[in-house]
Amino acid sequence: MNASVNLPESSLQLLTELQSSGLRLATPDAEGLSRRGGAGPSDHKAVVIDGVTLMVPVHTHGARASGFVANAPDANGVSVLMRGSIPVAPIAFAKTPRFYKLQTLDGVPYSHIATLHGTDVLATTVLQTCIRYESRKKACKFCAIGQSLAAGRTVAHKTPEQLAEVARAAVLLDGVKHMVLTTGTPPTPDRGAAILCDSARAIRRAVDLPIQAQCEPPDDDAWFARMRDAGIDTLGMHLEVLGEAERARIMPGKATVPVSRYMSAFKAAVEVFGRGQVSTYILAGLGDPPQRVLDIAQQLLALGVYPFVVPFVPISGTPLEDHAPPTPEFMRSILAPLGAMVREAGLRAADIKAGCGKCGACSSLSSFEKVAA
Repeated sequence: MNASVNLPESSLQLLTELQSSGLRLATPDAEGLSRRGGAGPSDHKAVVIDGVTLMVPVHTHGARASGFVANAPDANGVSVLMRGSIPVAPIAFAKTPRFYKLQTLDGVPYSHIATLHGTDVLATTVLQTCIRYESRKKACKFCAIGQSLAAGRTVAHKTPEQLAEVARAAVLLDGVKHMVLTTGTPPTPDRGAAILCDSARAIRRAVDLPIQAQCEPPDDDAWFARMRDAGIDTLGMHLEVLGEAERARIMPGKATVPVSRYMSAFKAAVEVFGRGQVSTYILAGLGDPPQRVLDIAQQLLALGVYPFVVPFVPISGTPLEDHAPPTPEFMRSILAPLGAMVREAGLRAADIKAGCGKCGACSSLSSFEKVAA
């Protein structure tokens, strides 16, 4: 978690460069805990640098050509980040959690039900199928939700009982601090809200763990109160791409839910969950110019929504696997002014109860929030 670290300028630059360029692992021993494919931060590895946890691409095409290299960690789990032959900084990698060694009574590994994101966040895709993904004509071109299922690394639908069992173990064995429940979109008007409610109720009966749920805006805003009453603390509804033309090209199925519907849903959700407890993912580098991102972010902040802007990372096996990630300069042109905007709006990442914005590892935004004006 990145709540209290105030970084110098050189470290901010390094974080931004690492997320854009990725990282090469010099030996197989250095790989450790990482993810390939699936929903969320895929083809990444959690790296701790200057006290900040950052998800850094390690399995992408760009990462294999990166100038950053990490050697195998020493006995204390510390490695040295190199730029070519020049040592840059000591870094550490997230350890494989102890709950990964366990399995359910019917033989399903706990790691197939939920995974560790960052260093202290438990995350799962409750429904690993999606009406958007079933047709490549409708699928989001950056999405890899079907990859981990096809590879046998997960199950199609995690039951509430399975999620509760794994969540309790992750808290007791590994000190997990909060949990993310996301879902593929089912062919129902609630767009997954009902499945998320069932999951959250079971988890909260088993363990006191703050939860973020993530789904597309349901057709009925009444679902927001139902989600809160089920034990969900924060809500993520992800725009991802902002311009209508870009949305239609990159995520044609999801683009049928217009930005205007997201905005009305955000307003209704903030009334239920509170300012700063509703967030949205925005993927920088997929065609939206910086000023458009900042203009929409300003509208979101006025509504009380946290605009979590992350650099797009091309995932192997998707139609956009060869799309270049945004440059560090492009990301800084957004994150530096956005950090000030978030700070001025009083919607800091550290104040979010649970979820991606609170973790902050997929973007250096939370570090820019702490830069003195």
